[in-house]
Amino acid sequence: MTDDTATTPSHSPQLFWAEDGSPRSGRFGDVYFSKDDGLAETRAVFLGGCDMPAVWQGRKHFTVAELGFGTGLNIIALIDLWRQHRPEGCRLHVFSVEGFPLSREEAARALAAWPDVEDTARAILDQWPSHRPGFHRIDLNDWGVSIDLAIGEVEWALDAWQGKADAWFLDGFSPALNPGMWSEDIMARVAARSAPACHLATFTVAGAVRRALSANGYTVEKKAGHGRKRERLEARMSGEAPVSPSPRIAIIGAGIAGASLARAFKALGHKPTLIEAEHAGAGASGFPASLVTPRLDAGDAFIGGLYAQCLERAGQLYGVIDGAILSHGVIHLEHMARDAARFDKIADQPLWPDNSMTRLSTDDASALIGEPVSKGGLDMKTAFALSPAAVLPVWLEGCDFIKATAANLNRIEDGWQIRDADGTVIVEADHVILAAGWGNATLAPQLGLAPVAGQADWSTGETSNARAVAWGGYCVPTGNGLLYGATHDRGVTEPVTSDEASVRNRDTLSAALPERLKQVDQGTPHRRVAVRATTPDRLPVCGILEGGLHILGGMGSRGFCASPLLAEHLAATVCKTPSPLPAGWVARLSPERFTTHSV
Repeated sequence: MTDDTATTPSHSPQLFWAEDGSPRSGRFGDVYFSKDDGLAETRAVFLGGCDMPAVWQGRKHFTVAELGFGTGLNIIALIDLWRQHRPEGCRLHVFSVEGFPLSREEAARALAAWPDVEDTARAILDQWPSHRPGFHRIDLNDWGVSIDLAIGEVEWALDAWQGKADAWFLDGFSPALNPGMWSEDIMARVAARSAPACHLATFTVAGAVRRALSANGYTVEKKAGHGRKRERLEARMSGEAPVSPSPRIAIIGAGIAGASLARAFKALGHKPTLIEAEHAGAGASGFPASLVTPRLDAGDAFIGGLYAQCLERAGQLYGVIDGAILSHGVIHLEHMARDAARFDKIADQPLWPDNSMTRLSTDDASALIGEPVSKGGLDMKTAFALSPAAVLPVWLEGCDFIKATAANLNRIEDGWQIRDADGTVIVEADHVILAAGWGNATLAPQLGLAPVAGQADWSTGETSNARAVAWGGYCVPTGNGLLYGATHDRGVTEPVTSDEASVRNRDTLSAALPERLKQVDQGTPHRRVAVRATTPDRLPVCGILEGGLHILGGMGSRGFCASPLLAEHLAATVCKTPSPLPAGWVARLSPERFTTHSV
């Protein structure tokens, strides 16, 4: 286990089915629930034990954390109750830990025993995550619910989670059979991640668990048990329940970073103001198609894990927008001599959903692409081509939009002023987020962002169902043509389109996919150039610059992959809600890595 990511669980819980049809774990020799009264027990022990629904009345945000996701029954029962008694405008966040996840099919079979909660169960089963270790987010937006499921060891998950629970469900297998889930160290971690006035409930009354909770600040009481169990535990942390903030939020930039932030803040119940000099997508987000692909790394677990989670989240969020995904799957051809060995390692990484990152021989790649190629590659089945024009208006809808150029930021007593070049105040806000791509360099020069200009060319007038392909260049379907390129001109801040750049793009395409070039030549040519911002270490910069001032940028060519997840992290930071990012990753993304001399 490292600070950066979860290790791969030995996936299987060794599930088998008892004679009464209830699911059992062969690994721990215990039952997930009783087929006779499992749902009633969940409602009595966990929901009743945490005083639900009364405990969340009057709240704007409520967080429930759980040890032992299992079949998901506890969370399904919770959400079913939430749907009936949700306070207006309130949002529920759930965090749950599972070391040995069930497959979707196994969970569906187990949950079929409870038709009372069938529609709630179906909503979760429809988004059942892969077995990839790490954090997975499930959205139930119609009900104001989000779920973060951490797959991995419990110690890692609790250290990685940045939230504070208002209620805890402790539902690991029994302490006698699964002692690691109930140790003093785990109970101390639970207490450290408990908000004031947190409620806690569990089925066990084991003395070691009671003593550990009491030693870490909980007042513990035995209560009458459910069914054949004589007793259960309820516990309460001292203090007053926290009040959710209602900040004024301003976002500078309306490309994919700004739009992702707008979506994330709206999902948390806040309406941000966006400031953009021209129009949405005026910069590097304004091409007719974009590749959504991960940065591949065979050695750094953080980079691989970050982009695997970014890709999964991007696919979830873009996938619900009509017309957003232009084509599924991206073929990444070997380009450099080292790529064959590197791709072998990447395909074997446990970061990806099963069979989603597979090696291709030269013949395999040629067959998928539809023309002969000289090398093999990777079939990245969960990567895709995206229409930015389909995404930006949807995510920006409902926000206040100010057309202006942010030239200066001034700290004031209760927040920040954003001013234009003449000194006129554009807006005042409690929190300002820089999301202007290369424009961030002017407002945060201390970060050392570097410009890379890129021209892409495309044709229109012919349709294509061709797979997107990447190598040293790329070729992407746009819906009514093909986009290809792009040039990569470092240090250029004010580029213009040129014939010379178009020739370079044609040469790059011709060398790899000459048949695609013939297809391009059948259509009407177009071209566009924009500047992307990169950081010295080629990682995004995401975090707090100083109190109330934040940044999301430096993503280079990965903005459409990384922005949705990183925006949720920043929004959670501002709104004091649980972040979807593991805590160990935050420092690797923080602006502090460029503004301090710490190693």
